[in-house]
Amino acid sequence: MRALVVEDDPVSTRLLEYALVAEGIVVECSDTGEDALELAKIYDFDVVTVDLGLPDMDGATLIRRLRNARIDTPVIVVSADARRDEKVRVLLAGADGYLAKPFDRDELRAHIQAVVRRTRGYAASRILLGRMTIDLATRSVDIDGRSLKITAKEYGILELLALRKGQPLTKEAFLDHLYGGRDEPEQKIIDVFICKLRKKIAAMTTDAHNIETVWGRGYVLNDLPAAAGGGVPGLAEAGTVFALEGGPGVSEAELLIEQIFA
Repeated sequence: MRALVVEDDPVSTRLLEYALVAEGIVVECSDTGEDALELAKIYDFDVVTVDLGLPDMDGATLIRRLRNARIDTPVIVVSADARRDEKVRVLLAGADGYLAKPFDRDELRAHIQAVVRRTRGYAASRILLGRMTIDLATRSVDIDGRSLKITAKEYGILELLALRKGQPLTKEAFLDHLYGGRDEPEQKIIDVFICKLRKKIAAMTTDAHNIETVWGRGYVLNDLPAAAGGGVPGLAEAGTVFALEGGPGVSEAELLIEQIFA
């Protein structure tokens, strides 16, 4: 996931950033409402946390402006003001949750998972994709009840694809989600991650996988087909080397890149 933290107090910013990064979330920080509004218009965040006492505008005003700009990213208010009337005010302004300071890290994580699930149309933390199950709470993936052994970056790719099931995602979207503009590698690394994921999934499913290429648009995640079908048609002919867009197949040497960026 990727989060935007809108907070003008440096100590609170560091605490929020530390708690979110510990959950594998890429964090962008802003200390003003105007800056946060521009960032939310440009980048695709999974969640925004907002403090009410911003220097240039009230937090509720920022939330209303986000909604008026048709930005539907879930917003969680994190504030020291625990008054009932204040909670009602910001929820009516368009916030999706309210967390009082000082916050518990587990409670913050639960709030984020809940609002992100709901906005993506999932009532529970487990996303079912045919034979594959992605658990957002435990950050784990199972196939036919067996654990799929993947790296943190590979999980991040599957999570992003699952939360946007059926929607093709570009390599730029993956890089933004995984690295947040910080020390981003070349786009080719996404092809390497996808290749590794396909091979790991196929090794557990008799050559079936559910990450499809939409040429010119990116990758999309579908339900993992039932075992009786013998896997995805045409996969056996593709072999164990998958073609990169505009380039040759992924070699074993290139697959070692994953060990650097995982």
